[in-house]
Amino acid sequence: MDEAALRELLDGVQAGTVSADDAVAALRRLPFADLGYARVDHHRSLRQGMAETVYGPGKAPSQCAAIVAELLAQPGSSPVILSRADAEQVAAAMAANPDGTVVEAGSGDPAERRMHTVVWRAAPERPERVAVVTAGTADLPVADECAATLVAHGIRPLRITDVGVAGLHRILDAADELAQADVVVVVAGMEGALASVVGGLTAVPVVAVPTSVGYGSSLEGVTALLGMLASCASGLTVVGIDNGFGAACAVLRTLNSAVRRSEPTDA
Repeated sequence: MDEAALRELLDGVQAGTVSADDAVAALRRLPFADLGYARVDHHRSLRQGMAETVYGPGKAPSQCAAIVAELLAQPGSSPVILSRADAEQVAAAMAANPDGTVVEAGSGDPAERRMHTVVWRAAPERPERVAVVTAGTADLPVADECAATLVAHGIRPLRITDVGVAGLHRILDAADELAQADVVVVVAGMEGALASVVGGLTAVPVVAVPTSVGYGSSLEGVTALLGMLASCASGLTVVGIDNGFGAACAVLRTLNSAVRRSEPTDA
């Protein structure tokens, strides 16, 4: 349940269109619903502005389907996301909840990927401008996860791909597009230098995502992670290796905070 749904429920009680018993029944499930193997957090949207996401790995397909169904059963407009799901989990979740959409975020056929992002109840499109930048084509799966999460929350990101520092003129050619963005996500492996370059080209928040792409001394993303954390471009936000989902959530927190600050307050 999100803030809009809670207000609608309370307004209904005040207007007499919703009985007190119905309101109590709805609120009884608000903190969480205990499914035995999962305690589904219905209160997260009220606390964080983003609903709980269902993380696929480690869950049985039937568990994924049931958790998605529980989230959808609660009133509200927040998107429901099944993240990093395999083909069997997607099939089970879609069979039980047929209105879901496998989000294609920019590269390849989703049906051919090992891991998928599925979205139900996607948010209406928002006006904020977010750029998702990748150093190389091998970084696209992580960028796709980020973009899919943003799309679920109403953000249609600009994709700038294959602009790594080995050909510095490529990212410089996109400088005008970067300047128009409200937030930039940089996805890079190898030594992770692209995040510092972008951080030096734009004044907006930059979220850096190290990937496990690279040769031997890249240490499966550790080198990129440390390079981003030690960046000379001050103020970068750095998430974990290959964590495109976490980068999208960092962007959404930033944008949602700006929206809240801009809303008028009661005198």
